[in-house]
Amino acid sequence: MKHPSRTSCKLFVEGGAPRNAALQTECRRAFARLLERAGFGGRLPRVVACGSRRAAYEQFCTAVVHLGTGEVAVLLVDSESAVTGSVAWDHVVERDSWSKPEQVGEDHLHLMVQCMETWLLADRVALSSYFGIGFRESSLPASGAQLERISVQDVHACLKDATRATKTKGRYDKGRHSFKLLALLDPASIRGASPWAERLFSTLDELLGPAGP
Repeated sequence: MKHPSRTSCKLFVEGGAPRNAALQTECRRAFARLLERAGFGGRLPRVVACGSRRAAYEQFCTAVVHLGTGEVAVLLVDSESAVTGSVAWDHVVERDSWSKPEQVGEDHLHLMVQCMETWLLADRVALSSYFGIGFRESSLPASGAQLERISVQDVHACLKDATRATKTKGRYDKGRHSFKLLALLDPASIRGASPWAERLFSTLDELLGPAGP
């Protein structure tokens, strides 16, 4: 699909809580910071923190109906389970009975496989630095493991186990820690560990056009 250069993009992400303004802001800033670190500083998408996975899909569907020339909407949600094929829409149609809006293509849906915390596991340096004394790296999956094959339940379990003895941050808690960590991650680590994350960053690079003036 061809896209005009300097496209205006809205990125609808799963995360935050509608009744918690501080968490919404933290979610939005964390994703924006990650994209800045990935080299999108001069052409950042507008990140929309939507709360639940379903809410993100619904807000995305509403947005695509009203897009103007040179505007694009992109949806980013957890896959919540293993993705057996290479087509993101096939996954959510089968798993969630979501319909693909007529106005969008395959490159408008992206998945965090199997959840956002999978990205956290990709950057052991950030995890260790953030949690500090008491962090148990040995509780994480083996180096080189195929992270996208690890279930959501196991991802959360190993994070909690790795942080159970930390002295300052305490055991991993999604509400308290996830977005703070997301803002610290090395995008190269995520891209190297997650083919679906690589697809997201590569697609955004194409959609948003050259980084120059």
